[in-house]
Amino acid sequence: MMPDYADRRIKERFAAQCLKVNLRERGFFGRNRKPISVCCLDMNRYGMGLLSPRPVEPGSRLFLDFHGKYISEANVRARVIDCYPYQAGFRVSIQFTNFVSMRSYSRAVDNALSRIEGIYNRYVS
Repeated sequence: MMPDYADRRIKERFAAQCLKVNLRERGFFGRNRKPISVCCLDMNRYGMGLLSPRPVEPGSRLFLDFHGKYISEANVRARVIDCYPYQAGFRVSIQFTNFVSMRSYSRAVDNALSRIEGIYNRYVS
């Protein structure tokens, strides 16, 4: 069963399949798991939908690295909201933690996410 996120989203998400994303789970005592390459399905400055080859537990804390045309951003913090089987892998719904509290807010990350969103927003007709 596919969850309905339309009611929970603050802002529309934009297709961003050409954005390359590496995902690292934040582990205990500063140890991170091996990064995996995932496919970006859609995104906005608050969150993102990813297609992962393996499941990622809801609540997991992540570091994300983005690479694309005019885009290079590393160590963006996020957390997993939901994960379920999708196509040939798992759809992972994430929320960027930049907007969770004032303590986690970074103007630099906010600007970077806004810039990335703006690039993909242009392609919406």
